[in-house]
Amino acid sequence: MHTLTTSLGKTAKALALAFCTLVLLNACIDEDEYDNTPQGNFEALWRIIDEHYCFFDYKKSTIGLDWNEVHAKYAPRVDNDMSWLQLFEVLSDMLAELRDGHVNIYTSFDTAREWSWHENYPSNVSDTLIRRYLGTQYKMSNGFRYRVLDDNVGYVRYASFENEIGAGNLDDMLTSLIECRGLIIDIRNNGGGLITSAEELAARFTNKEVHVGYIQHKTGKGHSDFSEKKKQILKPANSVRWQKPVVVLTNRGVFSAANEFVKYMKCCPNATIVGDKTGGGAGLPFSSQLPYGWSIRFSACPMYDSNGQCTEFGIDPDIQVGLTERDFAKGKDTIIETARRLINRAGE
Repeated sequence: MHTLTTSLGKTAKALALAFCTLVLLNACIDEDEYDNTPQGNFEALWRIIDEHYCFFDYKKSTIGLDWNEVHAKYAPRVDNDMSWLQLFEVLSDMLAELRDGHVNIYTSFDTAREWSWHENYPSNVSDTLIRRYLGTQYKMSNGFRYRVLDDNVGYVRYASFENEIGAGNLDDMLTSLIECRGLIIDIRNNGGGLITSAEELAARFTNKEVHVGYIQHKTGKGHSDFSEKKKQILKPANSVRWQKPVVVLTNRGVFSAANEFVKYMKCCPNATIVGDKTGGGAGLPFSSQLPYGWSIRFSACPMYDSNGQCTEFGIDPDIQVGLTERDFAKGKDTIIETARRLINRAGE
């Protein structure tokens, strides 16, 4: 397939274009067409998702999703005599059929969510063990907690991409760990945040431009109406870059922008992904509103890995390993210890 190329540094422009396209499409949905009744709100939600959600083809092939069948299943549960709380429950159940953590309804009393992507799996992370490895003398900077372990391996705990990452913060952290044999970046249970922050961190682990994936945006109301895929190119940082082995620790709680970070690191030369499969979340989310005023969020722009494969349902690690009860009883984190062995063997 012919592809257009875009750097990750131009992601904001690509997203702005996608957003403008989505706004134009949403303008075609006149919310006044639907009465502000339970049935009207049900039909409005079903239609908005039908015309703008981005993973219908993928989820039909993977989980057998048929959105028309979903309508037929849930429409009989809605009538205009039901309460708004009862409607919320029906709409939440309907959206759960998408199996997408980026799909939500926001109300004053609750948020509809679908978290089976991590709730149905072992957590493979322990805050108690992480505190043991960090100790009390770790350094803190802009969400990063880091220290040098007793075998001269650098350990970095980063629990969220929610905030912007400063170049100076990364320079100082990497410089302070420069004498280490290698680096562990623990992003387990990192639910995502800013893709620009994921890019900023990943750019410290490559010395040349790397093709890391693709992105598309919707161009019409049909389930298969998309733009051509645009290449995502990770550019190396202009400041301190890490040249030694780096191991990224993952579990099912790694989602959205954190999932993207793993995708980028998969393409970096000295990186190894260790732990469990990520939770996924490969669609950029956008928002709309129902006649009743409830806000809805949904995946609108699909992203793919460098092979053009969808990562909506997660990314496999290079080395699959989970926490064991035996190690936990000894106060050891199986996943961290695996990463340490990899780094120490690389230095022999």
